[in-house]
Amino acid sequence: MLRWLWLALATWGAVHPMYYFVTFLAANGWDLGVMIDAWFVNDSTRGLTWDLTITATVLTIWVLAEVSVRRNWQALLAIPATFCIGVSCGFPLYLYFRSKPV
Repeated sequence: MLRWLWLALATWGAVHPMYYFVTFLAANGWDLGVMIDAWFVNDSTRGLTWDLTITATVLTIWVLAEVSVRRNWQALLAIPATFCIGVSCGFPLYLYFRSKPV
């Protein structure tokens, strides 16, 4: 049961933030550079950006360390999900793969 909750949260973590990313990019000419600039517009957003960057890095190291021991290769999909979508998708997706019986 908990395994499916992780998958539902990964889906929510992909869809909900993506709505805002797409809305922002549509309003700003699909210029990814403008969105990245917005992440550093003030100390508040800069702090949040670094918080998420550090968290994504830690999650990546954890995924790599655990995959090398558990040989759960599917869990590697959490890494691109983390950096292409966000930690809100990558982390619960990793928990979904990790909770699979080995």
